[in-house]
Amino acid sequence: MKISGQSAVVTGGASGLGAATAEALHAQGAKIALWDMNAEKGEALAKKLGGVFCQVNVSDEASVKAALDKTTAAIGAPRILINCAGVAIGEKTVGKNGPHKLDSFRRVIDINLVGTFNCIRLVAEAIEKLEALDDGERGAIVNTASVAAFDGQIGQAAYGASKAAVAGMTLPIARDLMNAGIRVNTIAPGIFWTPMMAGMDQKVQDALAAMVPFPKRLGKPEEYASLAVEICRNSYMNGETIRLDGAIRMQPK
Repeated sequence: MKISGQSAVVTGGASGLGAATAEALHAQGAKIALWDMNAEKGEALAKKLGGVFCQVNVSDEASVKAALDKTTAAIGAPRILINCAGVAIGEKTVGKNGPHKLDSFRRVIDINLVGTFNCIRLVAEAIEKLEALDDGERGAIVNTASVAAFDGQIGQAAYGASKAAVAGMTLPIARDLMNAGIRVNTIAPGIFWTPMMAGMDQKVQDALAAMVPFPKRLGKPEEYASLAVEICRNSYMNGETIRLDGAIRMQPK
């Protein structure tokens, strides 16, 4: 797909992987809509990119529909959707304080899984109405899973379940949308440097980096963004989940 001139939605776009991807797409000539809960950061980045910001709860149907309407009015109907919105917690199935809180498990599933699917289904409906491009392609969707989908650590039952489900629904959704000419792929990042990581002690960051076979460092948001852009560009990439992790395989803890 030719990215220049296309409208792109990036959820979780105010910071971290989402912000880096929004900047990379903008550098390729895309018009950007940032969907995030953080209005301060989101508005600032949208202004920098000449795009539009929408304060969105991705797991809420009305919120996503309103954001889609605002996006379409501002920059046109999207052909690209990058799903980066998500949360992570650490909580054992049974810990010192008893069993895993059901509310916290549900919250992670609701945001990471239901929120991702909610954005896919509503944005895909809008993409389906657009004119076809080369090869009958109408749009591209990139989701964010995690290596925790495959080798989740202690305390990652909720997070691992949510990300495994995102990976698991990638191929079925790609098949659902094949006749509409919409490609669906997922990136499963390893340990990346994000604002959340920046708050950790340097020794912790160094220990995490040392776990990566090569290169022995944390992933850079720009590296995630580079892959997301290539997935959008490469029209034969479809129905795949790609690990981006420096060959790491996570230990129990």
